[in-house]
Amino acid sequence: MADSTELPRTRPAGSAQALSEAYDTALLDLDGVVYAGGVAVPHAVDALRVARGGGMRLAYVTNNAARTPETVAEHLTELGVPATADEVVTSAQAVARLIAERVPAGAPVLCAGGVGLRVALTERGLTPVDSAEDEPAAVVQGYGGPELPWGVLTEAALAVNRGVPWFASNTDLTIPSGRGIAPGNGAAVEVVRIATGHTKDPVVAGKPLPPMHRETILRTGARRPLVVGDRLDTDIEGAQAGDVDSLLVFTGVTDPATLLTAVPEHRPTYLAADLRGLLTPHPEVLPAGDGFRCGGWLATAGPDGRPEVRAVEGAEGGDPLDGLRALCAAVWTAGGVDDRSWAAGALGALGL
Repeated sequence: MADSTELPRTRPAGSAQALSEAYDTALLDLDGVVYAGGVAVPHAVDALRVARGGGMRLAYVTNNAARTPETVAEHLTELGVPATADEVVTSAQAVARLIAERVPAGAPVLCAGGVGLRVALTERGLTPVDSAEDEPAAVVQGYGGPELPWGVLTEAALAVNRGVPWFASNTDLTIPSGRGIAPGNGAAVEVVRIATGHTKDPVVAGKPLPPMHRETILRTGARRPLVVGDRLDTDIEGAQAGDVDSLLVFTGVTDPATLLTAVPEHRPTYLAADLRGLLTPHPEVLPAGDGFRCGGWLATAGPDGRPEVRAVEGAEGGDPLDGLRALCAAVWTAGGVDDRSWAAGALGALGL
């Protein structure tokens, strides 16, 4: 198991054990990791079944506040991943806890979101209301889907302008959908921010911020958690903020070029093509001459930061992800690179 305190990370870590054996609980993002547009990501169902069968606990952690844990669990079970509501943790639950800690029991809360957010507030003993005229003790925004009425944003803005404390489940500007990338809750938050003169900021609970990690640990009791996600700015940054290890999978938002150009707080502990990466050991990345070697690949970064990778003589290259691991080590150790064309050039040698 990697030492998550060794930051900033300068290379992906190795693991002699399968990650499902090295960690007791996988804290899995959903969109782009387990499913995309309501359909299971390739290999996800089988990989999660094997991981669970081997004793790893699974928790599904999502910034999407629109659906209840029961609805999410039913969807997962329909996809072939048996899940119960208590294995699902949402940003709606995290923000509801934050609000309940700051307002009186039973207080009215103006809810600008979907059913998942309303249920989470009710479970914390709060009273969801719909109007700024209901004298809310707080305003909370959470993703409500494309059917979220414009009028509810008006009510939220009116209340925030009156000085009512403002909360948001998360501020993801976009969310994956079956038809492509759609506006997320962060876009709705920006509408209210604009209407309030850009002078206020909500208290935010979701990934990558600590309240979401706290909610996840409280609900799962994980002792050796591994965060699994597809987004650097929520999943991986959230893992670092929580001082736990992470696995990045390339089935969602992040591509290899984005990983190579990642800032220190966005660098994962491990990387894999998909959730099958939970079931295998991960190779070490080792210094080799003026670069780094992983498997059959040797990577270097020149004085200007331009990365290069080549097959080790006699090794015939091998797994392209080993080459990516070596490239990450070379680039990150050299201080990073922000030129995606350089990253793309090096990745072309790997077919990535």
